[in-house]
Amino acid sequence: MANDKPDLALRRKTRQVMVGSVPVGGGAQISVQSMTTTKTADVEGTLAQIYALSAQGADIVRCTCNEQAAAEGLAQIVPRSPVPLVADVHFHVEMALAALDAGVACLRLNPGNLRKPEEIKLVAQEAKDRGVPIRIGVNAGSLHPDLYKKYGRATPEALVESAKMELAYFQEVDFENVKISVKASSVPLMIQAYRMLSEEVDYPLHLGVTEAGPPPAGIIKATAGIASLLTQGIGDTIRYSLTADPVEEAKAGRQLLEALGLRERKSLDLVACPSCGRAEVDVIGVASAAQKALEALNLPIQVAVMGCVVNGPGEAREADIGIAAGKNKGHLFIKGKVVRVVPEADMVQELVAEAERLVKEGVAARLAAADSNAEAEAEADRQALLEDKGQDVNRASEKIEAIRRRIS
Repeated sequence: MANDKPDLALRRKTRQVMVGSVPVGGGAQISVQSMTTTKTADVEGTLAQIYALSAQGADIVRCTCNEQAAAEGLAQIVPRSPVPLVADVHFHVEMALAALDAGVACLRLNPGNLRKPEEIKLVAQEAKDRGVPIRIGVNAGSLHPDLYKKYGRATPEALVESAKMELAYFQEVDFENVKISVKASSVPLMIQAYRMLSEEVDYPLHLGVTEAGPPPAGIIKATAGIASLLTQGIGDTIRYSLTADPVEEAKAGRQLLEALGLRERKSLDLVACPSCGRAEVDVIGVASAAQKALEALNLPIQVAVMGCVVNGPGEAREADIGIAAGKNKGHLFIKGKVVRVVPEADMVQELVAEAERLVKEGVAARLAAADSNAEAEAEADRQALLEDKGQDVNRASEKIEAIRRRIS
């Protein structure tokens, strides 16, 4: 039987960069990005938003790094994030260097805001030494003043020249670990700039219509620009820039890629934390087993597998259901509320069984059926783990001290 599914234009061949564990370009599947709206210094609030974004399809999340408190927050957030983090840096070279000290997976630099050649090359050299990629984030609304003088306004040529000027500084220190965006709020301008850039460089491209506005108009506007380029084979990672809860950005990005046949449709969303110093179980093994069992049932829910009970239920409170590992135990939670404590050996089995009941009966019914002793038992396990492992298992204090030395 003939394949009746039309193919999109062949993907443009690019280099590949690794944003943490996520490949961008070089034939990798197109990734979805979003950006937190919390203050990065608010560690718990930012982590909760990152987990919510991950559950809705974000592969990479960007956080602002605009002050020392934000950099120190990143030092605590990075080891607990389920997805690679990009630090958004604008005017201060110290913030870019501090973000690297914090351990981020990528930097985003705006050439129109960080302008001194010696500072740009310093950041590139430090990123090169650490194997961290940089996104050159050109924005039509904040080009270098010299480009406005040369072109009179933001034009496709001006946006592309901005990116190439930054590349030239990077090349002086032999830094090639780069991806690029040339965003504009004008869809035609954005499309023309990306087309032009794709003909001149082979770096992976991050697509987006900046300041697209609130839904539904913002979604239509962003889709017009992003989809137009994707259907021409241009683009390696995407972000919807909406005036809305960033979760809506992740949803829109994933839905667009699914609609274009560029990402596989799936009904199960499973997120898992990285295995940090508090993990009491093989997080990767438990997550893999849970995903296999739940996918076989085709349950349309969001599931979280967390390595420890200290932060797990709170960080993943947006998930429909999850399991967090304690000392030889698993804390089963629904919407962040612990409903039962189960033996470690039964964690996956109990998670799957509760997920089936949740889909059949609904959240309210399953919360009403919670074990009355579960939260007290969970809190006791949490305190015991804190006493055993301490507060700073990921050694964030060392990174924070490095950040403070760097900025002072």
